[in-house]
Amino acid sequence: MIFCMVLPLVDEDKPKCYVCHDGFENIEKLREHQNSIHKDFFELHKKETKREPAPGDVTVF
Repeated sequence: MIFCMVLPLVDEDKPKCYVCHDGFENIEKLREHQNSIHKDFFELHKKETKREPAPGDVTVF
């Protein structure tokens, strides 16, 4: 017997936090949530990211 799982498309148009998967009404509430609850996570990863071109990248002037 084969069972298929179908996920509902409820609230697919609302922004979702990719750290804790909570859904929010709008992007402003998501930003507030991320800046308050996950502040340590974002500060840690902001410091670790290097903003430089990768080897082989081509810049168009």
